[in-house]
Amino acid sequence: MAEIKTLAATVRSGTGKGAARSVRREGNIPGVIYGGGEAPTPITLNYRDLNKLIYAGHFLTTIFEIEIDGKKEKAIPRDYQLDVVRDTPMHVDFLRLKPGSRIKVAVPVHFANQEVAPGIKRGGSLNIVLHAVDMLVPADNIPDSITIDLSGLNFNDAVHIKSIELPANCTPVDRSNFTIVTVAPPPGGAVAAAEEAAAAAAAAAAAAAPAKGKK
Repeated sequence: MAEIKTLAATVRSGTGKGAARSVRREGNIPGVIYGGGEAPTPITLNYRDLNKLIYAGHFLTTIFEIEIDGKKEKAIPRDYQLDVVRDTPMHVDFLRLKPGSRIKVAVPVHFANQEVAPGIKRGGSLNIVLHAVDMLVPADNIPDSITIDLSGLNFNDAVHIKSIELPANCTPVDRSNFTIVTVAPPPGGAVAAAEEAAAAAAAAAAAAAPAKGKK
């Protein structure tokens, strides 16, 4: 389950571009909490706190317990805007999390045991098709990541979504058996691998055949 972090905020009285600019001039960041069958709540966030959280990674899959004027509610970031020149936060949107609801989240994919994969040890390269998978997950139990074991992969092997054990009650948005990662042979490696396999097959056949002249 994703870690729950705390975040302090205050209710923002004004809305619109003018009010947002005023918040930024004071060294803060405007935001909003919406959803859950309630009216949107405009909020103000501390710039340094928010900037640190965004650049720490996994911001959009982190659950926050936001304290607003003494009231706490759980929410998850849905979107944020950065200044096009300075890459600093300009605005952030949070979605309220209600028990029993499901939300769409891009769950990061982690890869384990790459160093022992036969195809990698023989000079192949890992071709990552997806670094994250869009999934429908319980709002109160968002997975941190999906881990894929690469230890058995050889040249031209692939891992598809339906071969992975997913977290409980989590389903991919795309219902097809899409590819997440493959192992590509090195240049010329496919030919070499085929020749190696043919040679091994020929050697096995020769060993199994009875010797000539023997009765």
